[in-house]
Amino acid sequence: MTSELERIKILEGKIGQVVDHIHKLTAENEKLRQQLKEARTEKKEIEESARKLARLDEEMKRAEGEREAIKAKIEAIIGQIDKLGL
Repeated sequence: MTSELERIKILEGKIGQVVDHIHKLTAENEKLRQQLKEARTEKKEIEESARKLARLDEEMKRAEGEREAIKAKIEAIIGQIDKLGL
């Protein structure tokens, strides 16, 4: 009878260990889910920043093109004025 009680106590101890392990895994799983959620949010923010950067790059290229066109026109006007001898 004593050995049966001892075996039950051992079984109880092992069940307690399993329960503790499940609690730890559950907590770790929740932590990992939160980290994944944060990583996905950060990814979206980075993607949005990349899109904004691409738009700004396009605007900058357009502005540089306009600047070059204006520069060429000014140089043409100066050339015409020079021809007049003024």
